[in-house]
Amino acid sequence: MSIQIGDRIPSAMLSEMDEQGPQPLLSTQYFAGRRVVLFSVPGAFTPTCSAYHLPGFVELADEFANKGIDAIGCMAVNDVFVMHAWGKSANANGIDMLADGNGEFSKALGLELDGTAFGMGQRSQRFALVADDGIVTHLMIEAPGEFRVSSAESVLAAL
Repeated sequence: MSIQIGDRIPSAMLSEMDEQGPQPLLSTQYFAGRRVVLFSVPGAFTPTCSAYHLPGFVELADEFANKGIDAIGCMAVNDVFVMHAWGKSANANGIDMLADGNGEFSKALGLELDGTAFGMGQRSQRFALVADDGIVTHLMIEAPGEFRVSSAESVLAAL
């Protein structure tokens, strides 16, 4: 069963690149004490993710801040080096590029995706959520093959 509105964000290890290199990041620490939008994509550099999903949040980052959002995280089941490179190539300044390298957080959320039929292995479903101090207040999970409810515009409209 997947996470629901009102649930607490589960604890799992993510990673993020900083000036010193890859850094471990506990999910509960990332969400603690602030209002966060997290959106997840099946893979960095994939067509819909690169052309629409990430760019939408980059373009609307200021509007999210105006709505009281303290951080925007983009997550994929990719390694931290790929997520960092994708963020740089997309000029995703102000977006936290979070690597769920082993898919542990996606699985803890109940939002994993079996992409083996497409040669992608285990991934994360496309979704977005809003959490306030680690409690999920909004949850938008895409139907397979769709990109609608987790777009930046849709999440912003829900706030």
